[in-house]
Amino acid sequence: MDVLKKSVLMLLCFVSIQLSAQKIAKIEPPFWWTEMHNTKLELMVYGKNIAQLTPKITNKAITILGITKTENPNYLFIKLELKNAKAGTFTINFTKKNKVITHYNYQLKQREKDAALRKSFDSSDVIYLLMPDRFANGNPKNDSSPELKEKVDRAFKGGRHGGDIEGIINHLDYLQELGVTAIWSTPLLEDNDERYSYHTYGQSDVYRIDPRYGTNEDYKRLATEMEKRGMKLIMDYVTNHWGAEHWMIKDLPTYTWIHQFPGYANSNYRMTTQFDPNASAIDKKYCMDGWFVPSMPDLNQSNPLVLTYLIQNAIWWIEYTGLDGFRVDTYSYNDKEAIAKWTRAITNEYPYFNIVGEVWMHNQAAIAYWQKDSKIGAIQSYNSYLPSVMDFTLHDAISSMFNEDNASWSNGMIKAYENFVNDYLYTNPNNLLVFAENHDTQRLHHLLNNDIQKYKLAMTLIATVRGIPQIYYGSEIGLTGNKDNGDGDIRKDFPGGWPSDTNNAFVKEGRTKRQQELFAFTSKLFQWRKQQPLIHTGKTTHYIPENNVYVYFRHNDKDAVMVVINNSVNPQTLQLSRFSESIKNHLKGKDILTGNTVDLSKGNILVKGKTSLILELE
Repeated sequence: MDVLKKSVLMLLCFVSIQLSAQKIAKIEPPFWWTEMHNTKLELMVYGKNIAQLTPKITNKAITILGITKTENPNYLFIKLELKNAKAGTFTINFTKKNKVITHYNYQLKQREKDAALRKSFDSSDVIYLLMPDRFANGNPKNDSSPELKEKVDRAFKGGRHGGDIEGIINHLDYLQELGVTAIWSTPLLEDNDERYSYHTYGQSDVYRIDPRYGTNEDYKRLATEMEKRGMKLIMDYVTNHWGAEHWMIKDLPTYTWIHQFPGYANSNYRMTTQFDPNASAIDKKYCMDGWFVPSMPDLNQSNPLVLTYLIQNAIWWIEYTGLDGFRVDTYSYNDKEAIAKWTRAITNEYPYFNIVGEVWMHNQAAIAYWQKDSKIGAIQSYNSYLPSVMDFTLHDAISSMFNEDNASWSNGMIKAYENFVNDYLYTNPNNLLVFAENHDTQRLHHLLNNDIQKYKLAMTLIATVRGIPQIYYGSEIGLTGNKDNGDGDIRKDFPGGWPSDTNNAFVKEGRTKRQQELFAFTSKLFQWRKQQPLIHTGKTTHYIPENNVYVYFRHNDKDAVMVVINNSVNPQTLQLSRFSESIKNHLKGKDILTGNTVDLSKGNILVKGKTSLILELE
């Protein structure tokens, strides 16, 4: 009998130890807000064998709508109704046979007044794209982190160089002087890849800023400092994939959290399969479900648990930081029905929030398919709800046309003209992102053979056409690089961002003569643009290029800006009678680039070779 009692006692002790070991490692989102448009919240609870326990909440204002368990006992998903909840802390008890084994105090915060009505980026803005690791090192103490694998190595083009959030904050004055009103930073969330983690697209924790960039609080402080200056912060958000080092990938909540074939299969990258009426099912599957690269597992947004997790994570960052917009990486590689739900959920919560998707395609119809309320998408009863897309076809034209000195039927400035004739395909051309280069393309100065005049033509175009101009860090001081030598070559460190740099292009006295000429031009152009609403929302009337000269007007019923881009090496005389419907009774124009006044009453104007004019008509 004593032996039996002893055995029972030992068993009870063993069970007690097992139950007490069931602790909560993570709950995500880590906290939430009251008074959200969507009053439901799904908590992801992670802990050893946590699914053996039953969550209970005694707070009568909060209802558990459902509990989801998966084949992995380390996860529990709890769906809550928060409609009547008040700000404060409530306790979630995790029980077994009505005994509380562990508990968690979850915080609900008071939502800021008018948070849902935040004004996002739009065509009045100038967006500066930067790679934080390569922009400026404001805090050398965080160059490496003991928690993360890759350490700083500035000598390696593809390594971590030490740029961070503090470096961005330290140079907001510089960006304002340049005329920048919004910053799009490539991702700042944790990326624990062993190599090439500096681009941060292989994220390992989507609720945490990478410690080598700073902290979550630092990111929020960046947003606050920018808001004080009337500037906007755009987060680069990745819905399509995570990094292989993500903690959830290492312990999948469910087999279907990522796409498996089983195991690995690469995307075929043929995004046209998403709308091709003749596409085979297998080609569609491999485009949408295949992994972007082997180190980036493809998320299965069609799994409701995954989709809800991604929606809540995006909203959490908007609400926590006070973000002003998203740029979504590889938008058209996602499950297209699911990504539409993701996008709509965010814009339902924030009706004026702008989201621009990377749809890297090479004809306007294919790109326009992905914009909200697309007439093309409607043919297939599809609506992405995505407000903005990137004008990759204009980028394609810019990549070649300024080197085409002698115009032909299809070369030279006709490429710009032909790009804009297709604007009828877009539901909102003013909400397209226009750019000459970014972190994935050839550097503009490399393409233009470091020709300053050609650079000025390209920037004139970007600054004055419809849409939202985006410039790539360092272009304004001549930073160059050849993508054929690897991505590190087009992502060089900004000169002056590190204390040891001998050339500090952040300040006038530190710039070379060439850097100053480029900076002064770019600053003048975009500072003017900030103050000219005709460029933000005016209509466009353009004229077929002649002799490699492209002329267009941005106008309303009363005022007009005339833009002339002479891409020929030779001076050209323009007969103004051809443009009379746009010039109307305006007798002169002030060139904002030179400050000179141009007399329009003479009937013609002379434009120097490889030169542009931006005339405010008077």
